[in-house]
Amino acid sequence: MCAKTGHSLEIAELMPLAILPKEQSFKMSTQRRFPAEWEKQQGILLCFPYNGNDWPGKFVAVQWAFVEFIKKVATFEEVFLVVANKKTKEKIHEMLEKAHVAMDKVSFILHKTNRSWMRDSGPIIVKNGSKREALNFNFNGWAKYKNFKLDRQMPSVVSSFLNIPISQVTYKGKAVILEGGAIDVNGKGTLLTSEECLIHPDIQVRNAGFTKEDYEAIFKEYLGISNVIWLGDGIAGDDTHGHIDDLTRFVDEETIITVVEKDSKDLNYKSLQENLKRLQVSKLENGKAPKIVELPMPSPIYFDGLRLPASYANFLILNKCVLVPVFNDAKDAEALNIIAGCFPGRIIIPISAIDFIWGFGTLHCLSQQIPE
Repeated sequence: MCAKTGHSLEIAELMPLAILPKEQSFKMSTQRRFPAEWEKQQGILLCFPYNGNDWPGKFVAVQWAFVEFIKKVATFEEVFLVVANKKTKEKIHEMLEKAHVAMDKVSFILHKTNRSWMRDSGPIIVKNGSKREALNFNFNGWAKYKNFKLDRQMPSVVSSFLNIPISQVTYKGKAVILEGGAIDVNGKGTLLTSEECLIHPDIQVRNAGFTKEDYEAIFKEYLGISNVIWLGDGIAGDDTHGHIDDLTRFVDEETIITVVEKDSKDLNYKSLQENLKRLQVSKLENGKAPKIVELPMPSPIYFDGLRLPASYANFLILNKCVLVPVFNDAKDAEALNIIAGCFPGRIIIPISAIDFIWGFGTLHCLSQQIPE
């Protein structure tokens, strides 16, 4: 899931597209590889919440929740924080200092955005031989929202700041659209994704006419993927229409954690049971069956008449830590214990996401790792 959106309001673009560094096309002299999230990171890309329409009625609470999110990430590694302009930077700097954030771990990137969901609008950074390469997957507002042109500049803005060369992702001469929340990898050649997000013929169609074979060819060329595990539908309330990072994640090279709903009357029961069955007969790139760990779903969360896509699977892996979204729910402790068992070498820290989720996403959706 990851995407998120602006509930019912759409704001107009407030500035013209910037002149950005020319993107390159790399000759494939080496094999690209998308590192797993648990591999060594330089830092985490975040964007301070700017669009109040994403959290109507909760925007102030979300900003302070985001300060705490930044504080926790900065405890373990560098934060690359996108802010709108110098004036906004000064205000946010004051907020971070008030919360005793380690400011030596925060680097500011000045760029105005439409929204703050860096998992989807930010670049996906891969290894190309011994070097890093940023990929621009042509963000288009989840094929749903019109105000995305500022966000679409994020890959070029971030790659320029980090001094990483960038490539435009194309397939058969056309730009490819793909959000980071739609995929998860084990770093060895296997990728997880969902049919609902990528190949639904009618709803939020990112790449019209693309087949599984087309996507698998793209994954192979740009991410170094040799094996794809396709799940079915995403969770209820997901504004992205099926992002994998609310469903199923790799926790190591051979272990997959997946959310399961036990209540047969719940909207998620059927689809999550179907996904579990698919995983139980799936294979990794080496032909082995993955180990499957089941993760509970929190009780349904509704706000202002809407079912929200709350999921413990939206955790963020840091260098020595895992940040886990929690929802003031009886299942919080169970979920934390299960995730802790999957990451014995990392500290597990719960982060309250009861305000974040009103924007239809939480920790993983709001962030993008920068591999070392």
